[in-house]
Amino acid sequence: MSLAPMLQDFHFLRPAWLLALPLLWGLSLWLARRRGRDGDWSRLIDPELLAGLQLEGAATRGGLSPWPLLALLWTLAVLALAGPAWEQESSPAFRGSAAWIVILDLSPSMTVADLSPDRVTRARYAVDDVLAAAHDARVGLVVFSEEAYTVTPLTSDVATVRSLLSPLEPAIMPTRGDQLAPALDRAAELLAGAAASEQRVIVISDGYADPAAAFASASRLRAKGVKLSVLGVGTPGGAPLPGGSGGFVRDAQGNTALARFDPEALQGLATAAGGRYRPLSGLADLTAELADQQSPVRGGAATDMTLSKWRDAGIWLLPVLLVLAALFGRRGWL
Repeated sequence: MSLAPMLQDFHFLRPAWLLALPLLWGLSLWLARRRGRDGDWSRLIDPELLAGLQLEGAATRGGLSPWPLLALLWTLAVLALAGPAWEQESSPAFRGSAAWIVILDLSPSMTVADLSPDRVTRARYAVDDVLAAAHDARVGLVVFSEEAYTVTPLTSDVATVRSLLSPLEPAIMPTRGDQLAPALDRAAELLAGAAASEQRVIVISDGYADPAAAFASASRLRAKGVKLSVLGVGTPGGAPLPGGSGGFVRDAQGNTALARFDPEALQGLATAAGGRYRPLSGLADLTAELADQQSPVRGGAATDMTLSKWRDAGIWLLPVLLVLAALFGRRGWL
């Protein structure tokens, strides 16, 4: 490496250590002046006798002062701690090739019990199975009713995402509704900065009330290369919608309101995004597909990554420091 580029790139990785240099140089100077040639013996011995003793000691001492060496030793130690650097080195790096956003429906209809014990519990079980398939993938979680909310952004800490599943119930949502489009848009935002070769949104729902907006959001995901998987939760016959007082919700005619399951709408959503719809019974096929997408054969290109970092050259000062420290330990210098 030529000298000019080296000088241009030269810097300290931890420059704050350089603030110690003036203090250490001042301490060395103070020690040198305080412990001069007479070693402060002039306070205890008469000047005439001290002069004779100094002449006698000068014949046996080597005559080298330790204080310049001490200042040099401290200077080199501070420079090593500051981390001089002028070259970069590359190291291999790995990042999971997949990024998934799971969208969980927390609309009021998810409380019905046409599936045992109810739809939302079975949906949480499905999310847990999806998380179990995320070996190297980063996963985020979004919930929706009338509005969408981010539970966790993209993370490789699947255990943390799993720990947040239990409290997710329709009752915790501040408003009641069934708007899927905001959740799809939120998923697109979370995936926008993800450097992953495979991006996927997984919707777990029993239906939605905004088909036009949801189809438009799904089409935008498709245009960005994001895959969409839809998992339906419910039975065709539906079940009565639980009310807040322990009974069931009734319509304007006084009849018990049924929460229907709409697989056709979910299938249409998957088609709009170029994805695939599965009923809850197809969960095993979905998790197998997700696991396959993370295999080395499919995701190998994403592992060919390198990270560049500055090489800390302070380590090369350590041998010099050891030699100087050994010299400083010479008998009679302190």
